Amino acid sequence: MRKSKSATLISKQYRRKGFLIEVWLRLRTNRGAVFGLAVLALFILIMVYTFIFMTPADVSKIDSKSRYLPPSSAHPFGTDDMGRDLFVRVLYGTRYSLAIAFGAVGIGAVIGTFFGSIAGYYGGWTDQIIMRITDVLHSLPGILLGMVIVTILGAGLQTLMIAIGFTVISGFVRMARASVLSVKTSEFVESARAIGMSEFRIVFSQVLPNSISPLIVTFTARMATSVLAAAGLSFLGFGVPVPLPEWGALISAGRNYLTTAPHLTLFPGIFIMLMAFSCALLGDGLRDALDPKLNK
Repeated sequence: MRKSKSATLISKQYRRKGFLIEVWLRLRTNRGAVFGLAVLALFILIMVYTFIFMTPADVSKIDSKSRYLPPSSAHPFGTDDMGRDLFVRVLYGTRYSLAIAFGAVGIGAVIGTFFGSIAGYYGGWTDQIIMRITDVLHSLPGILLGMVIVTILGAGLQTLMIAIGFTVISGFVRMARASVLSVKTSEFVESARAIGMSEFRIVFSQVLPNSISPLIVTFTARMATSVLAAAGLSFLGFGVPVPLPEWGALISAGRNYLTTAPHLTLFPGIFIMLMAFSCALLGDGLRDALDPKLNK
């Protein structure tokens, strides 16, 4: 009996490890996905660096004699209207943009996956009610919805996460529902029901884990749109409050100096573009790597 249990455990671990290795082997053959993963990893390292080696005093250090300096060896990204080093401020802003990307999409993923799974598994009136609410939420412009939420709750990093998180809920609800519908009639679901599992437990212990791949792809894709949405809200004054150097806020602060000091908007814009582009490339690569039709 002990040998049988050990063999079963080893078999499960082997299958799990083999699947992950297979996904990685597929992913690394996609140059775009590898590039996106490398850029995202670099941003994470920058964020860790800012927590260890940078302080708010370094970011807000004012030098009135060094205003609007162009990029140079002393100031790689130049300086702003108060003489602050833009390179330091852009690097420091990585922590806010990454926090918004992961936090906002995390909120949307948890809420959307929960209700989408319930709608797909139970069907009937439960499905109708959840999907009609989702349709209403999806019909609202994301920027407008974010502005309303920030206005009600007040500006701040946490509020911005909640605001953007609500704009991505509908996408996760629809993806989770579609994934659950594709597997809820499988034999392992019938087996779980036959041994006496509750319907609620079956949803989250059997059905959802076997339909998680599309949700992972959706997560990375929504990170790209969340970064752009956060930058847009900050540009309009509904994002992270001044003087925190979030990338969208930096672009907003430099928009009046496009002709005299274009570096104020150029470098934050490049970082936003790289973040969104890398997340999109990684999402496309994961979609191909996790596609069961590609198994040989």
